Amino acid sequence: MKTFVKSVLLAGVGLAFAAGAASAQIKLKWGHVYETSEPFHTESVWAAQEFAKRTNNKYQVEVFPASQLGKETDINQGLSLGSVDIIISGSSFAARSFPRLGVTYYPFTFRDADHLLAYTKSDIYKTLNKGYEDKTGHVITATTYYGVRHTSTNRAFKSCAEMKGLKIRVPDVPAYLAMPRSCGANTTPIAFAEVYLALQNGTVEAQENPLTTIEAKKFYEVQKHIVLTGHIVDHINTVVAKGTWAKFSDEDKKIWTEVSQEAAKRATDKIKAREAELVQFFKDKGLTVTAIDRNEFLENVKKNTTFAQFGYEQADWEKIQAVK
Repeated sequence: MKTFVKSVLLAGVGLAFAAGAASAQIKLKWGHVYETSEPFHTESVWAAQEFAKRTNNKYQVEVFPASQLGKETDINQGLSLGSVDIIISGSSFAARSFPRLGVTYYPFTFRDADHLLAYTKSDIYKTLNKGYEDKTGHVITATTYYGVRHTSTNRAFKSCAEMKGLKIRVPDVPAYLAMPRSCGANTTPIAFAEVYLALQNGTVEAQENPLTTIEAKKFYEVQKHIVLTGHIVDHINTVVAKGTWAKFSDEDKKIWTEVSQEAAKRATDKIKAREAELVQFFKDKGLTVTAIDRNEFLENVKKNTTFAQFGYEQADWEKIQAVK
């Protein structure tokens, strides 16, 4: 009888301990705008699970894809409002709080993916991220290669002049608008989730995004041409909200930084590999693929824009150009 009572008591203590451990688990929300099929989501899920594992299940991170927690502007605001703990989002949106960070979106800043990745290990990268952190309190812990932005269109063009009057969907971000506006295109800011329909019904003739996004969002189904404008080598940041970061112990911060950077590399590798296959993929789908004269487009951008009008500093741009 004593043995039975002792077993019951021990079992009760075990259940209480398990219940206590479960209630002590910290739940975090991670939001982004990308589809569940894209590496930005699948590797975020991997990072969430890995963070839980490496912290002995102290944290439960739920990833909300495809704008479930709001559009990109919304989730950036959510960092300060407390509605989201972690996001992945472009520097162009972070630049609304700290404009200098947006210099990475000035057209033709990066030569290619390798130049961008070298930048993420540079002093100027650390300086710009620190400026964003000082301004907002939010912390950028990793940067993922998003792809080179090209243009899908139903009206073919090869030169900047031939873009004149082209109705093109472009995110409502100054740096994204710089190239098409310099070439005289008519830019329209349409929500990401609504772009396919807008292309299909002719609200706009064109849009610009990396080849992997054109594939994932199936824009190739409603477009006739791919023009390899390569105007922006794009990237997205993993950002932890100020309030959430403050609750992490030093060890948690170290683990999270390692996990988020590993996830960024995993996603980057997948994007680079798929990107290399997609030109032929689009040709096989019946689209024409056209290259441009990069220098001609860049000269038009320089002629029609200044760094100052965006809040950028030319010295930052020059330091990025110097990165090898």
